[in-house]
Amino acid sequence: MRPVRVGLLGIGTVGGGTFTVLKRNQEEIRRRAGRGIEVTMVADLNTELAKQVVGDAAQIVSDARAVIANPDVDVVVELIGGYGIAKALVLEAIAAGKHVVTANKALLAVHGTEIFAAARAKGVIVAFEAAVAGGIPIIKALREGLTANQIQWVAGIINGTTNFILSEMRDKGLDFDVVLKEAQRLGYAEADPTFDIEGVDAAHKATLLSAIAFGIPVQFDKAHVEGITQLSATDIKYAEQLGYRIKLLGIARRRDNGIELRTHPTLVPMRRLIANVEGAMNAVLVQGDAVGTTMYYGKGAGAEPTASAVVADLVDIARLLDAAPEARVPHLAFQPDEMSTLPILPLDEVVTSFYLRLRVADKAGVLAKITGILAEQGISIDAVIQREADEVSGEDGNQTDLIILTHDTTEGGMNKALAAMQALPTVLAPIVRVRKEELA
Repeated sequence: MRPVRVGLLGIGTVGGGTFTVLKRNQEEIRRRAGRGIEVTMVADLNTELAKQVVGDAAQIVSDARAVIANPDVDVVVELIGGYGIAKALVLEAIAAGKHVVTANKALLAVHGTEIFAAARAKGVIVAFEAAVAGGIPIIKALREGLTANQIQWVAGIINGTTNFILSEMRDKGLDFDVVLKEAQRLGYAEADPTFDIEGVDAAHKATLLSAIAFGIPVQFDKAHVEGITQLSATDIKYAEQLGYRIKLLGIARRRDNGIELRTHPTLVPMRRLIANVEGAMNAVLVQGDAVGTTMYYGKGAGAEPTASAVVADLVDIARLLDAAPEARVPHLAFQPDEMSTLPILPLDEVVTSFYLRLRVADKAGVLAKITGILAEQGISIDAVIQREADEVSGEDGNQTDLIILTHDTTEGGMNKALAAMQALPTVLAPIVRVRKEELA
């Protein structure tokens, strides 16, 4: 059979890695796909860079639309990123009858419903394994490997930058701002790290995982998004003393009345494998009713790890190029006319447990007032520890830290309790609240 002809839009880190992997492993890939896969056209504004990467192996143009218009291109690989021009190009490629591979989690999390509907109407594939967790095949695992299961929850470390920062904060006892600068110096964080450190990147990925796990539309606008910028080395130290580590998790959980979709710092028991994922690595836990808990671990970014996922998508398309659209695996695992109407739950209805740290005046009766407020909201306490004044760095002997772990409660109830506790004159600083998940 003739080779599958690929047009690359963008020849940066991932585009260059994709070209390199295809070239290096072309014979192995051909044996698996049943036909060759060739990059025949590359579009990049920096045509000189493109020439350095691909040489004479492909036609190089500066206009991405020239790739889409080429009738000899079967698959368009979008590696530009962002919501703007990338969306227009993907929709144009679909309209032209091209299959699409993309690593663009932001685009699909925000505009996936429109894009997948357009692809179905044209009978083409949109493949996006590289959009979540880089080289980890979590999309295929959820969509195909675990298809016998009712998925109960998914929880993942799906942003390497924040995991590196949290690992360094714990290992070295440094605060966030110091470690961020080091992460930028080492190339783990971008010059503008906002999407990473504010949790947006992880939330994009969690949105896609929720759609595939539960058969719901992508709904990033309804996700709770919280980053790591407010975390201190103090809380990471206290969590460690209590047997927990703090990780930025993307979480999607099925409840009877809807789906929880949230990204935020989370206390995880140290005995869990995912709590021991360090540095820039990624890991995703999936709980299925039949299989139990499974974990997927590996590099979540980088040229060749992400290219591994892009090329895997190209192989899938090569195998299905001549298959009827109805014979293909649905984009979001469930048949389009069988999607669930379960809503994304408002944050106030989310149920979880909490770590609280209160800087309080060291006076009799303070703890009783605080526990009384929690009891009024029906919040039971799992553990309380107190750090004496000399353990509170830089503070005098009239202040102390109270650290409280709660049992499960609603977010709304906790918010009411926090407001009442913060109003106490003996609470001397903003209360720190971090959600806790046992992941059992």
